[in-house]
Amino acid sequence: MTQNSSDQQVFLQFTQGRVQSEESNSLVKNHWLGLLLFQCCLAFCIIGTITGLGYYFLQEKPPTTQDPIPCLSPACMRVAERFSTAMGRFSRPCDYFQFSCKAEMSSKSRGKNRDNILSDNVTRQAVMRRRERRGGGMRMDIVPDTERKRDDRLPDRQTALLQAIKDTLESPKRNVSSAAQKAQMFYNTCMKPNTTLNESIYHAQMLIQKLGGWPVPGNWTQPELNSTLALLMSQYNTFPFFNVYVGPDRNESQHYIQIDQPEFQFPIEWNSQINRSKFNSQCLRPFFSSCKELLTLLNVSLSSRIQHCGLYMSLSSTLVTNTSPLSYRLSQKLLYRRMTILELQELAPAIDWLRSLQAIFHPVPVNKSDFVLLHNPPYIIYMSETINKWRRIHKMMDSYPLHTYMIMNLLQTLMPALHTRFMQTMKNFSIAINKENEVVPHWKHCVLQTVNCFDTLISDLIRHHYAGEEAEKLISDIYYSFMNKIATINWQNGDTQYLVLNKITSLTPRLSTNHESFSQLKLDEYFGEVIMSEKNYFSNYLQMLLLQQRMRSKLFSHTPQPHVLSLHPFLSGNDIIIPVGMFASPQFHSSYPRAVNYGMLGTIIAKDLLHLLLPDILSLSESAVLEIECVWSHYLTAQQKGTSSLSPTQKQEVWVQYTALQVALLAYNKSLRRHLSDTSVAGLSHVHLFLASFTQASCDSSTALMPFEPSFLLNVLCVNSVHCPKAMTCVDNRAHGQLPDLC
Repeated sequence: MTQNSSDQQVFLQFTQGRVQSEESNSLVKNHWLGLLLFQCCLAFCIIGTITGLGYYFLQEKPPTTQDPIPCLSPACMRVAERFSTAMGRFSRPCDYFQFSCKAEMSSKSRGKNRDNILSDNVTRQAVMRRRERRGGGMRMDIVPDTERKRDDRLPDRQTALLQAIKDTLESPKRNVSSAAQKAQMFYNTCMKPNTTLNESIYHAQMLIQKLGGWPVPGNWTQPELNSTLALLMSQYNTFPFFNVYVGPDRNESQHYIQIDQPEFQFPIEWNSQINRSKFNSQCLRPFFSSCKELLTLLNVSLSSRIQHCGLYMSLSSTLVTNTSPLSYRLSQKLLYRRMTILELQELAPAIDWLRSLQAIFHPVPVNKSDFVLLHNPPYIIYMSETINKWRRIHKMMDSYPLHTYMIMNLLQTLMPALHTRFMQTMKNFSIAINKENEVVPHWKHCVLQTVNCFDTLISDLIRHHYAGEEAEKLISDIYYSFMNKIATINWQNGDTQYLVLNKITSLTPRLSTNHESFSQLKLDEYFGEVIMSEKNYFSNYLQMLLLQQRMRSKLFSHTPQPHVLSLHPFLSGNDIIIPVGMFASPQFHSSYPRAVNYGMLGTIIAKDLLHLLLPDILSLSESAVLEIECVWSHYLTAQQKGTSSLSPTQKQEVWVQYTALQVALLAYNKSLRRHLSDTSVAGLSHVHLFLASFTQASCDSSTALMPFEPSFLLNVLCVNSVHCPKAMTCVDNRAHGQLPDLC
């Protein structure tokens, strides 16, 4: 008879009155007290068992396996070359902390910090709009690939992703889809445009004539401003007077049309005393010269060149006075002003807003009652007043600066598709003002242009070429170990623990693409109307501008996906979206040993999850603070330095980095228990290879906040740890004191 049936029998006997005496009642009561005590003990035993199993899970050695088979894939061979220095460091385990990220990171990348969500969202959107409009052509120097210097160090993640896209676009055309063929055509014509100067002049002149031509005194008939403006924005992705894009509201729950101030080619200075912007006066003369050089290439007469450039710069300098930097707009709450298109029309009547927005988002219906989000109302009002004022004044003077201004903006958009002589005019301007532009290899420029045109397709290609099923498994293992780690933390109060654990268990991590949304049939259908030439890059570039208009319209009817160049997870409802771009080589490859994937990308994803979901751990958990102090005491003991204190930001980052390393290692051990075999690279295998991989990928922008190099964390992890091979044990004779216990 089971314990449960016995309990039920006693209960029935008691309720039926079969035991009448006082002694019997007492026995029954004692039995129930004993049973309650037994159940309490049983519950404690279960909890203790779970805790013990959790501790065993944290301390357990990976399962023993046979000697692993070397990985000889091309991707593994490239990784093996980079591990030569890592193996040298593993022969001196006490010197891990001497490995420096500084030599492998530029000052620019180390200086990047994580902004607040709103600022990061607006800034990211501004960067993507600039990339869409110019393809980087107006803001960077493009150099031939032959000028690149060989660099065997692990590239930063953004460069690595661009290189992976390049390799995908340059792969053989065997069995590729129709959409992929078009992407390769676009990329190939960008790499070898084969366009003569005369051809570029002809293409630019034809487009200018389509808009009405250059304004000239006499019998010239000016096209209607709003018609020209709608054409520029809808077909040529050019926004002279204001920017338009689709994006989420503050809570990222719904997407709206968003209207913002435009971008200018002049360097802008912000005067915080009067809260006004202006062009740098030292740049006016060289920019004027650059403008005249541009119009000289287009065979514009000398008198017209002076007039057009003068009016263009004058109107630009007038409009720029009411622009303001993002920080000021944030402080003055000038972002996300919600209003209907009808209200916007009353606010800035010079623009036919409904007509413009209908042209931009065709075939999506746009009505006067639809809401838009305005990001700088003072500028929009001033822009409308300026247009009306200049239209009246210059009509009497028989000059048309508004039309000239729009043509000059179109030329800036077209610049990357024209002959290098056109690009040289802007480069000369940068040199004249002593501006240090980023030197971008030509291949990177063409990859960015192709991404602007085929973002959705390239996301699918990255998933197919690099991620595969291994990506899904890694995400699942990392998140499982992440939840286990969080469950072991001691929180300051039970309510906090409940809220945090409930939030984490309710979320589902997923890769940003899936087979249904990005089926090959749907991709071919989506790009079916796109016509790409095998030789004419200018024609392909115009197709790209049209595609950007289509992609902007699709944002209303499709679930938004992260841009293919996104490299950090983010929340979307109850999902944690892991961008597919994170899974590009060299941080990840489906042919790598799992130790490499978990050691490199696994730690990165774990770190991003901690930043995303536990940004204020110091105020929530005392055990996290104790763990930080333990890691710091290891470093002080090894370095023989004083007890300097850490800032709260440094403490947070130490905990994040160390916890991410633990989570990734636990996830790797979980994968080994599931599949006992794993390959090796460069003579390293399993945990040894995992730790070597971590040192390869530990340097990124967040490590700028660390008080020591992240590779030192291996010292802390491997002190008395069963996870590390015996050869990893560090006995530092220089240390006078005993190293702390395992953190």
